[in-house]
Amino acid sequence: MALKVKPIEGSTTKWEERARSASAEFAANAEASSDQWARNTGAAADTFGQAISAPGIKERFKRGVARAGAAKFARKIRDVAADRFAPGVAAATVDYKAGAEPYFATLASLTLTGRKPRGDPANYRRVEEVGKALNAKRLALLGVSGSSGA
Repeated sequence: MALKVKPIEGSTTKWEERARSASAEFAANAEASSDQWARNTGAAADTFGQAISAPGIKERFKRGVARAGAAKFARKIRDVAADRFAPGVAAATVDYKAGAEPYFATLASLTLTGRKPRGDPANYRRVEEVGKALNAKRLALLGVSGSSGA
């Protein structure tokens, strides 16, 4: 006996209508579960490590990108992301400031070696000084020691 399946059009319409009316409930429930999310996500570090190093994962990733395609990417930007960009930036301003401030402070604390004439290879030392200071700050914030980078 064949399985009776409802038409996809009706199911799609129902999904869209219900999802639209559930946005406030989604926001409230998602926010309320933030502590549980943090616990569970932190506890999943080993699983994440296994997943990203599983055999064939790079090829599966490439196939997924090809399956979605550039057209879907462009459509999602046009239909979703364009309207969310400015509110997303506004909502992230506090996080941006908190994340960038240690690096700005590191840059402000530097005293670079003197500038040499234009084209002098010694000028690259100034770039190296900035790079080393920023990398050291990044590693310190991550709680990593050494200079290998994480």
